[in-house]
Amino acid sequence: VQLQASGGGTVQPGGSLRLSCAASGSVFSITVMGWYRQAPGKQRELVATITHGGTTTYADSVKGRFTISRDDAKNTVFLRMSSLRPEDTAVYFCHVFKGSAGFWGQGTLVTVSS
Repeated sequence: VQLQASGGGTVQPGGSLRLSCAASGSVFSITVMGWYRQAPGKQRELVATITHGGTTTYADSVKGRFTISRDDAKNTVFLRMSSLRPEDTAVYFCHVFKGSAGFWGQGTLVTVSS
């Protein structure tokens, strides 16, 4: 499975961005899709996940501001980010599970700065 993330960029505090991550290759049986992020000097952390059935989970720090969704016809997962804060600055990585195997995308940088 190959994952291609896009949509990162620089935005002012309070702004919005939408990340996309398209899966290709052997995409059948992909179950959970998700987003993680890694800020400079910090460990990678979970942002949000969504199951094949549409069940979502969010980190407490993004609840009410971020929305994860998926389009299985296009093998794509999205992350809509609103009310962005400087502390949301990080490289965002998409991740999927296929069976027990996990796959990572290459990351896309989100910078929140005035």
